[in-house]
Amino acid sequence: MRNPFRSEAEAYRFVLGTVAYFASIVIATVAGDKWWGLGVFVVLSLAVLAWFFHREARERPPAAAPRSRSGEGERRILVVANETVAGAALREEIRKAAEGYDAHVHVVCPALNSPLKHWTSDEDEARAVAQDRLDGSLRELRQLGIDAHGEIGDPDPLQATEDALRTFGADVIIVSTHPEGRSNWLERGVVTGARERFALPITHVVVDLEAEARVAQV
Repeated sequence: MRNPFRSEAEAYRFVLGTVAYFASIVIATVAGDKWWGLGVFVVLSLAVLAWFFHREARERPPAAAPRSRSGEGERRILVVANETVAGAALREEIRKAAEGYDAHVHVVCPALNSPLKHWTSDEDEARAVAQDRLDGSLRELRQLGIDAHGEIGDPDPLQATEDALRTFGADVIIVSTHPEGRSNWLERGVVTGARERFALPITHVVVDLEAEARVAQV
């Protein structure tokens, strides 16, 4: 069964919106009369329908995304990572995927945020932190001789991937997460969801930043 919500934050917004929806109708009925309540009900219902159809239009399958523009000997690699974007294990996986090709790498870094800040559209701090990590990762990849570019994406990693595919026709996708037990993305089924949603080869790489930091200290 298809989950109607793309993320936990979206589920929270739905609950909040439902409460506000019914509260508005009750307040209008009590403050005015039943016709006021009916009017508010009609207006809000139309707004909800408009939102629903707009949302469904955004969720077209990635078949509508551009096909890969790779020529002979080229490979276009889409990387999806947030906190693990600077991990050595991820850089090594990208290097292996690029080996033997004229590779072009596009890194999309979802701007993780708390549900409260997401509701209030306060994403500046999350985007700034994600941008710092992304910039560092791109520098490391370029030092390896890899043509790498990137962008900050939607907080939901699957939506961020789909958005990136609309402009970057990838041949393969690499999704990077923390180890099991420490990965919010794995708990949410992001890797499984990506394999179900995108008709491209998908590699999942686990990046243990704590282990990498211990090795670096030796």
